[in-house]
Order: sequence, then structure tokens, then C-alpha cells
Amino acid sequence: MTAAIEVKNLNLILKKETILDDISVAYEKGKIHGVMGRNGSGKSMLFKCICGFVIPSSGEITVLGQKVGREVDFPKCVGVAIENPNFIPYYSGYQNIKMLASLSGGISEDEISELFELVKLDKRLKKHVKKYSMGMKQRLALIQAMMGKPDLLVLDEPMNGLDKNGVDDMRKLFLDYRDKGKTILMASHNPDDIRLMCDQTYEIEKGVLQHL
Repeated sequence: MTAAIEVKNLNLILKKETILDDISVAYEKGKIHGVMGRNGSGKSMLFKCICGFVIPSSGEITVLGQKVGREVDFPKCVGVAIENPNFIPYYSGYQNIKMLASLSGGISEDEISELFELVKLDKRLKKHVKKYSMGMKQRLALIQAMMGKPDLLVLDEPMNGLDKNGVDDMRKLFLDYRDKGKTILMASHNPDDIRLMCDQTYEIEKGVLQHL
């Protein structure tokens, strides 16, 4: 097995409280890996450690061959959607993405248009992001995560705020992404998301991760 993410003996202690408890797991490349857990179970903190946003108390994390916190602060070729991304509220969705693209480089206007079509969000919409519904913000967050065609997506509750048609759209999008050889690590409260999409399933409770 070739691992996209390898976590060894990961611990996170904040204010004397154990948030992540000796987690060791390898997530295989080219698969969708689902993590279930209640609010406060530790799944978001696990994702933040994997992405380099939070420094663990101990342990080792390797993402796409890069040791996080040692060889790189933030792993490359990873698209992330964890909690609410910071978009400029008085810009449209397209203006936000175009500005981000100009800062990061390497993505053309045609590629931006393709991403809007992919998540079924109208780039011509002039409405400011602050007036977007939660579902629209989720689609915009996915565009941001997929910019640059990352090899790995780390997504925390990507279906939040989506109606049934939106959920169906995203499930198809993620399955197509996997079929192109990409890897997805995602958290979801919805057992149907896990059952219909995920190749491997895990549950986290009180900072302890178990393979189901």
C-alpha cells in the first residue's frame, strides 16, 4: 500500500486536555477515506494537524512524502476545506477566486471557469459572498480547495448546507476525483455519505481513532 497520509503515534494535548490520543493510521492513495465523529470528538483537530495548521504535542505526520512540521510547514499539492474559509465578504465568488488565483499563480481564467462549472456555481453571479447561502459558500470553498489540481483533498463536512441535489452533485464530483487517482480525506455526520462514497471508514471518539 502506498500511503497518501501516514500518522504515527499522534498526540495533541491542549490546556491539559487530551484532544488526540496516540493516533496511528495510514490513508492509502487513490481512495476516499471517511471519518465520522460527533462535534468535539477530535476529527477537525486531526485534519488541522495533518494540514500543518496545528502543531501536535508528539508524533509524526507524513503527507505525500513530506514530513509535516519538519520538512514542510504546510504540505504541498493538498487542497483544504476546514471550517469557514476567509473570503472577502464584499466581493463576488468569482472575484474572490480570481484574486486568490492571482496571488498563488499557476491557474488560468479558463481553469477557474471549469471549476465553477464543476461545482455548479454560476461565476457570473454578482451577489456578494456575504449574501451567499451556506450551500453556495460550500461550493465556493470547494473551488478554493481544488485550485491547482491537488493530489489530496482534506474536507471537513463538505456537504453542510447543501440540498439533496447539491449533495448528489458533490458525491459525483468526489467519486470522479477519486477515479482520476486522487485521494480524499473527509469528515461527515451523514452515514449515507460514508456508505456511498468511502473506501475506508474510521470513527473518532474522545480523540481515539478506530477503523470500522
